[in-house]
Amino acid sequence: MSAPAVDVVVRPLVAADLSALDSMERTLFGVSAWSRQMLADELVGPGRTYVGAERPGGSLVGYAGMWFDGRDVQIMTVATDTGYQGRGIARRMLVTLLEQARALGAESVLLEVRVDNAPAIHLYETLGFTRLGCRRGYYQPENVDAWTMQLLLPPAAQARQDGS
Repeated sequence: MSAPAVDVVVRPLVAADLSALDSMERTLFGVSAWSRQMLADELVGPGRTYVGAERPGGSLVGYAGMWFDGRDVQIMTVATDTGYQGRGIARRMLVTLLEQARALGAESVLLEVRVDNAPAIHLYETLGFTRLGCRRGYYQPENVDAWTMQLLLPPAAQARQDGS
């Protein structure tokens, strides 16, 4: 049984979110966490879009980001505070990013996910992602493999005709 839904607003992340991001990143990803400077660089990097899930009252409980290279989107990260996982927050953030990818005219969306992260794999598959292959030892320093997954996006004209 999944946890009850939680009220959040998905909004663009800004520099003022950096402290909350840094804290959540270290808590969720431990030795694999991005540094504060890496997070700061991602927020303002070319082609980057980052969103956060904010509870009423302003506490950030999730974040996700993508990079658009002019052709494809790479999902850079998806993270939800442990107390809020299983409540549809990651799905809402990903749907927001996928809408942005479509608006940008991306041909596909790519991501890597730990092979042992069954809830994330399930989420991605329910959104239409398929497995392309396995990257051995992708997550360091733990030396954990990753699935590479892809979602093909139809051209905007085709999506309009299909009613998507």
